[in-house]
Amino acid sequence: MKAEDKEKVNILLVDDQWGKLLAYEAMLGELGENLIKAGSGKEALEHLLKTDIPIVLMDVSMPELDGFELAEIIRQHPRYQKTAIIFVSAVHLTDMDRLKGYQSGAVDYVSVPVIPELLRAKVRVFAELHRKTREFERLNRELEARVAERTAKQLELTEELRQADRRKDEFLAFLGHELRNPLAPIVNAASIMKLKAGNDPELNWCREVIERQARQLTRLVDDLLDVSRITRGAITLRSEPVEVATIVAQAVESCRPTIDTRRHGLTVTLPDTPRVLLGDPARLTQIVANLLTNAAKYQDDGGHIELSVTDDGNELVLIVRDRGIGITPEILPTVFDLFSQAGRSRHRPDEGLGIGLSLAKNLIELHGGTIEAQSAGEGKGSAFVVRLPRLGAPQAVPPAVPPEAQLLGIAPKRILVVDDNKDAAESLAVLLRMGGHAVSVAHEGGQGLEVALAEKPAIVFLDIDLPGLDGYEVCRLARERGLTDARIIAVSGYGQDADRERSKAAGFDGHSVKPVGLGELTRLLGVPAGR
Repeated sequence: MKAEDKEKVNILLVDDQWGKLLAYEAMLGELGENLIKAGSGKEALEHLLKTDIPIVLMDVSMPELDGFELAEIIRQHPRYQKTAIIFVSAVHLTDMDRLKGYQSGAVDYVSVPVIPELLRAKVRVFAELHRKTREFERLNRELEARVAERTAKQLELTEELRQADRRKDEFLAFLGHELRNPLAPIVNAASIMKLKAGNDPELNWCREVIERQARQLTRLVDDLLDVSRITRGAITLRSEPVEVATIVAQAVESCRPTIDTRRHGLTVTLPDTPRVLLGDPARLTQIVANLLTNAAKYQDDGGHIELSVTDDGNELVLIVRDRGIGITPEILPTVFDLFSQAGRSRHRPDEGLGIGLSLAKNLIELHGGTIEAQSAGEGKGSAFVVRLPRLGAPQAVPPAVPPEAQLLGIAPKRILVVDDNKDAAESLAVLLRMGGHAVSVAHEGGQGLEVALAEKPAIVFLDIDLPGLDGYEVCRLARERGLTDARIIAVSGYGQDADRERSKAAGFDGHSVKPVGLGELTRLLGVPAGR
C-alpha cells in the first residue's frame, strides 16, 4: 500500500511544555500520521472525547493531572480500552513507578532526552498495529455480513424447498384422489361382473383384464404416494405374523398383467413347511410385487423369472432372478436410487417411473431387512436378494375363502352409501345389494345426513370430499344427533396419515382408500355394527 493511500492514525501528544510538544511533532512528522497536541491533561481529555485516538504520547509529570492519573481516566473509557499509551519521563522511574504506569494502561516508556529514531520506531509499530487491527476488523465485518447474507439466503432457500415439498405432497395427494375416484367404480363394476360370472369365456376374460389393470394402476398410485411418505418419514407399518407363501401368492397375482403381457415364464420355489415373517402384509406384498414387476419389465418378451424362498439361520432369503438386460457395474451402485432406471429405452414404454426398487429398499429396511442387487453385467440378467428376520412356523392355516363367497355369506344389513361420484356410489350399491343388503344412496353431504338420521343404517360408507357438508362434518353431526351405534367408514381418494387422523377425530370408525376391493369390502361388512 502506498504511503499516501494509508489511513492516517491519530496520535495525541500531551505535555505541559510547548517546546517539547513541538519537538515531538518534528520527530514524528515524517511518519505522515495525524498529530494532535494538548498542553494539559484537561485539554487531552477534550480531544479524546471528540476524536478516535489509538496512540497517546504523554509526559508523566504534569500539573493538576499527571500522566498516571490521565492514563487511568483514559483506560476507563470503553472506546479506549485498546489505546496504546507511551509515557515520556525526564526523571528516573523506579520499578514501582513503572508498575504503576503499566497498571494504569501504559504500553511503553521513553526517557528524556528522547532519541528521535527510537521514538519513531516505537510509534510506527503501534500505528501499523492499529491499521492492521482496523483492517482485520473491517474484513471480519465483511465476512460476518457475507455469512449473514448467505445464512439468510440458505434460510430462504430452505423455506422455498419446504414450500415446494409441501406443494409436491399436496399435488400427489390431489393426484391420488383424482385417480382413485374413477378407479372405484371400475373395481366395483369388475366385482359385480365376478359375482355374476357366467360361462362366456370372452366376458370373463374382459372382467379379468379390467381387474388386473385396475390393480396395476392402483399400485402405481400407491407407489407414488408411498415415496412421498417415506421421504418425510411418515410411513407406518401395521405389523402382524404373516406367512411367506401368502405374501408371494398375492404379489404374483398383482403382477400377472405384466408377466402375462410379456409372455414370461414364472417359477416359484417355496419351503415345504410354512415360513412366517413379522411385518405389514400389504407392504411385504408390495416389496415382492415391485421386484417381480422389475424383473418382468427389464427382459425381452418370452423371458423367465425365478422366485425362490430359503432359510439362512434366523433370516429368510427371498431371491428374484431374471434373464434380462442386466445391470452394468457403473449403474449397479445406484440401482436403488429414486427415479433410477438402468437401460431406459423408448422401446419399453411401460418401464414405469423408476421408483419401484427405491420404494422396495426403503420398505425392506423398515422391516429390519436388507436388499442386494447382483448382475454379471449387461445382457446377463440380474438378481435381487432380500433378507428378512423370520419367526417360527405357525399352526396350520385353513384354506382361504374367496372374497365373493365371503360377501354372499354375510348377514344382511341396512347400509347407506354417500358419494358425489355417482358411478362409484351406484356401483358400490349394486355390489352390496347383490350380497343381500338394503342399500340407500346419497350424493350430497346434507342429503346423506338426512337419510342417515331417518333410516339409522348399521353401516355408512361416507366419502370425504362432498359438496355442501363434507364427510367430516356429516360424521360429526350424525354422531351429535344420535347416530352412535352405526359403523361409519370413510371411503376417500385421500389416504395420508393426516387424513386418517382427521377422520378418527371426526368420529369415523375406519378409513378406507378408494378403490375398495372385494376383500376389503367383505372385511368391513363383517365387523360388528356399533362403535
